[in-house]
Amino acid sequence: MLLIGAPFLLAVYYAVSAYTIYDPSWRFVGLANFEQIVRNPVFLHTLGNTFLFTFGSQALGLILGKFGAFLLLRPFPGRKIVRALIILPWAVPIALSTIAWQWMFDSLYSVINWTLIAVGILTREDAPNWLGTPHLAMLCIIVVNAWRFFPFAIVIFLAGITSVPQDVIDAATVDGAGFWRRNYQIIMPMILPIVAIGLIFGIVFTFTDLSIVLLLTNGGPVGSTSVLGFEGYQVGIVSGDVSHGAAISLFMLPVLFVVVVGMLRFIRRREI
Repeated sequence: MLLIGAPFLLAVYYAVSAYTIYDPSWRFVGLANFEQIVRNPVFLHTLGNTFLFTFGSQALGLILGKFGAFLLLRPFPGRKIVRALIILPWAVPIALSTIAWQWMFDSLYSVINWTLIAVGILTREDAPNWLGTPHLAMLCIIVVNAWRFFPFAIVIFLAGITSVPQDVIDAATVDGAGFWRRNYQIIMPMILPIVAIGLIFGIVFTFTDLSIVLLLTNGGPVGSTSVLGFEGYQVGIVSGDVSHGAAISLFMLPVLFVVVVGMLRFIRRREI
């Protein structure tokens, strides 16, 4: 509790002050820092990037996790080995995996571009600059985060699907329900609370994360991939404006609180 409460209270202490590393004298300013950042168009753009990055990567990760879980439920040779290896994106240190992705997205040596050129889909002149184009750079960080998240999504879906009583599925099959109907009208409604809990963890971790952006794009190009965690780090640590950096970081708290409370209320209303 001390490890969480002390940094939080310290952030509040700085956020309501005019504290900077150049002027360390503490002076109370109330909510002025929050008012200034909300009026800043750069902050509003960063907030939009954060929502796009968070919900885009979570949606993609859930889709991949769902289909991956259904594939891993089917018997095939080496299934146990595949189930063990599928956890690697989640277990590999983020710095190491991001460096690998940075090489794959490199403007000159991109293995993705090389493959597309080799199969004749692209020409060398049309090869995209993945990390140098704003919308492509955002797509890149979404893909990397979804790649990190989907093993966790697979585990969540496997746990949920295997908890569904086999008698229910057999009865639906006897009644003539096909694969898609069993999936979307029987299995998904029953496991939705489990998936929602996993999604809450994914949203919280992604919304507050800055590692992928810092390592892959450094917020560029032209701030198109900057997110709240990265912006708070840049303003508070790199630029030395501790008070505004703390205010940016604390802005994540009410947003996450609303999202989490909304999802928990949704789970409580589900009738299984």
